[in-house]
Amino acid sequence: MPHLALYTFGVLKTPLADPAPATREFYDIGAAVYPEIGRQPGYLAHAEAADGARGELFAADWGAWGEFTVPAWYDKGRTAETTALATTLSLWTGLRPAFDAVYTGLHREALNRRHDWFERSAHPNYVFWWVSDGVIPTWQDGVARLEHLHEHGSAPHAFTFRHSFTPDGTPAVTS
Repeated sequence: MPHLALYTFGVLKTPLADPAPATREFYDIGAAVYPEIGRQPGYLAHAEAADGARGELFAADWGAWGEFTVPAWYDKGRTAETTALATTLSLWTGLRPAFDAVYTGLHREALNRRHDWFERSAHPNYVFWWVSDGVIPTWQDGVARLEHLHEHGSAPHAFTFRHSFTPDGTPAVTS
């Protein structure tokens, strides 16, 4: 049975290392959101650095999730002191569980505050695609799919909640 991969990407207003209150709030909410998301029905896994280094996204060993990379439009820092991005890569059993996790609970509260932390962008900030059972999506897959979504819009190869597709490529009916 195929699984749903989800890649998210946002450019923060300040670097992750910034001691400003807004950055601390972002970290505090994130620290609470991840465990809640992990308990959601339909959640399977998310990319975690093997060494757990906070802020060391580009130098971390991501194991089976592949080498860390970002979309071409990201033009901020790449060191622990200058990195100004938040990104996730996760695996789900389907669209409904992912939707429920994203739009309820603490994550929903964080979404309501996103403009406090993230720059506004003309680029999409998330993308879905289906993977075969047993396949672990990579950061490179996520970036390629997000860039494809930006250039071509939703398609079975890369899509959004609003314009989603079933594993066989037919448009999904969303309620």
